[in-house]
Amino acid sequence: MKQRYIPLEKRSKREQREFYAARRGSWGEINPVTKKPPNPKAYNRKKSGQRHEPLSGFYFYPDTSLPT
Repeated sequence: MKQRYIPLEKRSKREQREFYAARRGSWGEINPVTKKPPNPKAYNRKKSGQRHEPLSGFYFYPDTSLPT
C-alpha cells in the first residue's frame, strides 16, 4: 500500500526534528562560531596580572666578608 504524503508543517515535532537532522551535514574541520578580536579598551584580568615583574637590574648578594 502506498503511503500518503504528509506536509512537513503537519508532522509531529519529533518527526520534523528527525527530518531536519537527516538533512543537516557536518561542518567538518570548520568551527561555525563567529570570532572577533578582543576589545583593547576592555579590562583584562590576565593581562593586568602579568605586569608585576621583579625590578630588573636589582640583585641581592649576601655579604660573606662579615663574620656570623
